[in-house]
Amino acid sequence: RRNCRGNPNCLVGIGEHMWLGEIDENSFHNIDDPNFERRKKNAFVGLTNLGATCYVNTFLQMWFLNLELRQALYLCPSACSDGVPQDTDYEPQSVCEHLQYLFALLQNSKRRYIDPSAFVKALGLDTGQQQDAQEFSKLFMSLLEDTLSKQKNPDVRNIVQKQFCGEYAYVTVCNQCGRESKLVSKFYELELNIQGHKRLTDCITEFLKEEKLEGDNRYFCETCQSKQNATRKIRLLSLPCTLNLQLMRFVFDRQTGHKKKLNTYIGFSELLDMKPFMEQKNGVHVYELSAVLIHRGVSAYSGHYIAHVKDPQTGEWYKFNDEDIEKMEGKKLQLGIEEDLAEPSKSQTRKPKCGKGTHCSRNAYMLVYRLQAREKSLTVQVPAFLQELVERDNCKFEEWCNEMAEMRKQSVARGKIKHEEVKELYQRLPAEAGSPYDFISLEWLQKWLDESTPPKPIDNTACLCSHGKLHPDKISLMKRISEYVADFFYRRYGGGPRLNVKALCKDCVVERCRMLRLKNQLNEDYKTVTNLLKVTVKGNDGFWVGKASLRSWRQLALEQLNEQDEDAEHSNGKMNGNAQNKDESNEEKREEEEELNFNEDIVCPHGDLCISENERRVVSKEAWDKLKQYFPKAPEFPSNKECCSQCKILEREGEENEALHKMMASEQKTSLQNLFHDKCRPCLGSWPQETDELYIVSQFFLEEWRKFVRRPTRCSPVSSVANGGLLCPHGGLMFTFASMTKEDSKHIALIWPSEWERIQKLFVVDHVIKITRRQGPEPEGTSYTSEPQLCPECREGLLCQQQRDLREYTQATVYIHKVVDNKKVMKDAAPELNVSSSEAEEEREENKPEGEQDPDFNQANGGAKRQKLSQQSYVTYQKQGIRRSTRHRKVRGEKALLVSASQTLKELKIQIMHAFSVAPFDQNLSIDGKILSDDTATLGSLGVIPESVILLKADEPIADYAAMDDVMQVCMPEEGFKG
Repeated sequence: RRNCRGNPNCLVGIGEHMWLGEIDENSFHNIDDPNFERRKKNAFVGLTNLGATCYVNTFLQMWFLNLELRQALYLCPSACSDGVPQDTDYEPQSVCEHLQYLFALLQNSKRRYIDPSAFVKALGLDTGQQQDAQEFSKLFMSLLEDTLSKQKNPDVRNIVQKQFCGEYAYVTVCNQCGRESKLVSKFYELELNIQGHKRLTDCITEFLKEEKLEGDNRYFCETCQSKQNATRKIRLLSLPCTLNLQLMRFVFDRQTGHKKKLNTYIGFSELLDMKPFMEQKNGVHVYELSAVLIHRGVSAYSGHYIAHVKDPQTGEWYKFNDEDIEKMEGKKLQLGIEEDLAEPSKSQTRKPKCGKGTHCSRNAYMLVYRLQAREKSLTVQVPAFLQELVERDNCKFEEWCNEMAEMRKQSVARGKIKHEEVKELYQRLPAEAGSPYDFISLEWLQKWLDESTPPKPIDNTACLCSHGKLHPDKISLMKRISEYVADFFYRRYGGGPRLNVKALCKDCVVERCRMLRLKNQLNEDYKTVTNLLKVTVKGNDGFWVGKASLRSWRQLALEQLNEQDEDAEHSNGKMNGNAQNKDESNEEKREEEEELNFNEDIVCPHGDLCISENERRVVSKEAWDKLKQYFPKAPEFPSNKECCSQCKILEREGEENEALHKMMASEQKTSLQNLFHDKCRPCLGSWPQETDELYIVSQFFLEEWRKFVRRPTRCSPVSSVANGGLLCPHGGLMFTFASMTKEDSKHIALIWPSEWERIQKLFVVDHVIKITRRQGPEPEGTSYTSEPQLCPECREGLLCQQQRDLREYTQATVYIHKVVDNKKVMKDAAPELNVSSSEAEEEREENKPEGEQDPDFNQANGGAKRQKLSQQSYVTYQKQGIRRSTRHRKVRGEKALLVSASQTLKELKIQIMHAFSVAPFDQNLSIDGKILSDDTATLGSLGVIPESVILLKADEPIADYAAMDDVMQVCMPEEGFKG
């Protein structure tokens, strides 16, 4: 059952159910049984996975069960062979010492698993990133061999070579003379290609197969003294005791440019006869399987590593999975479960049938065979100094177990006491009729019944009113309990103040009732006023009321009533130490003052009745009296009241100004008709023959002037031609003749000499800018000069700033256009907007609601948005609200992406993958004919600028889900890998 939160007498569903009845002792604590961490009898010890170190754990367990290697490491002398002082912790200094101590703990520790952090740190491995397991095995064996080679004891010095090292020879035979050359080499594992094979023996056969050297790959024969056709193959000369066979599951995919995993089944037997593969057929070369290393997962960049290893002393198979170790039943290797876990989908390859003594795996990446031995297995003893260190660790473990057991015991004891307390008090918690009672916080009661958090002292201050008593609105947050239980709570936990039967504030209850009555009365008065407003007022007996005030008067009155309640709550908060910040209170007061009160919407700026009759109406005296009851301070205007005289004068002046502006606009339009309609305009690119001089004004001036001419009653008149924005602080021109014909043409407007004469009469001109053509004899041809002349320094600074802006953008838009069959389809592409002479179109743009204006117009507060044009000590501002749009129009097949100049091409490809569902390795990107191929380069360095269009050509998708997984892991390494 749920608790009735509004009922202070309901004490059900507040957390009591967990204490009633019998309770399991384990519910009194959250401490696991320490014996679960104890090593079981005749069980192996696991290794903690430090994040992505499962591949290290599998090799450590496999090497630990190589008894000869373990024995040799124990014989390796240590700096602490004479013992370690009791008051210091043992810190191994070399890799051999780390491995010694780790093996000793794996052999005789009482823990279920141990932490290999010190060993992993000594190797300098990144615990958060999965390394190449096969590469790790090679590098560690090389490091171990190099370290042990300095030992005097030959059994220690040669252990790696004796156990893992074999020999093979690269044999090349000349087809002409039959000369045989041999290059002998050592190996520690055989790397076998598995692609296209089903059995291990087939992989070994391919490894040893003969290779023909012909054509450009011919062999230079020392006997023939010339290049000859030859054959080359590998011959096995000797094999080690432990034969490591690396199955090359992780290969480089040329198509994707990344490593991938071959999830194909390979069959292998428990007994492997290597005699047919040896050069010398004499001797016994029968090996038996001792370990299988497994990689679970479809990707080469993620997954999990486990090992199946056979105990050489008992012949039983064990599965080592980090901390968990499982013994296989019946001394048999079982890989079936591991293969099921690795399936990526239902459409999986059928597993081939395996005969007796053989196994099949699609996840095995390393097979370890040991030479079949007839003698009894070796018994390895831990050296005394290592055993002492193990005993110290076991003692620490026992102390930890005892500490955890004691904590569990104490938690159970406290839980039982609390159980008895709750069972007794909960029965007496309800207050009987007529008996003394207390109010107590529901939140505190729930914490008392919550076993996880011991209750704090009782705090009832948040429920007090401004008079220091229980606020009636807080009753829903309280519960009424018996005085007996309240006495116990305050004795046991303390706190206060106590809220007994007399705690409920009578003054607040009376005020609450008054407010309820006022709200009920408000509803009745609202109906009355609504009916009175339907009656037509005759004569001068009415009053002016704002239409906006009439629409919202009920809400305003209700807010006034609620404010009274809030004031009471604020004063309560101040009494209880919850006073608001003074700045916040002042800010709230200012906001309230800025809000219009009732009937102030018809008050003019001079404090009198406004002149607009559309904003007000006359109401009857009866309706006004009702409204005055709620708004006694509202401004009062009888219906015979005259409007504000000052506003009337301003209105007449405004009408006169509008007429004057219309006349000015008409005169200017008639005088500069072609300039207004943008007709017969000169062009620098094709200089008009009829004149050798053209004048320049800023496009900002021209646009502002056209706005005024179109709407003289709405826009301010333009009085001056401000050409200073086109000049630098030195008075030089900012643009070259060539740039004004191209990219800078959007900043200027060209004026005919006849128009310039009229402009000088109509406007104040601050700077005259003129372009003059001078026709000279050949070969110099025609030249153009400007007055004032170009300022080279400032022009260079402007170009540098523009280039920097293009290279240092953030959150800019670029467009990705997907190309189909090498053709860029430009359907329904919208042309650029040109300067239009249609006044009707301009009217439509202006009459659009706010927020729906053409996005090419970036005007703020009715003025021009200012654009910085230079980097040095001067700043030039340019109008942005130009009708000629340079914004890219998105067409079919394109998508817009937000990018920054600092992000890499690889990061852009990830964005494109989410937008177009095309994998990064299938993307061919280009911009302006230039191929984008360097994934590590930034977009700024590749020349990608805002509003660029990047062409995307997608290759045919590859039906290899593992490759997609590989790319995702490479592109997002920060997410880490599951080890």
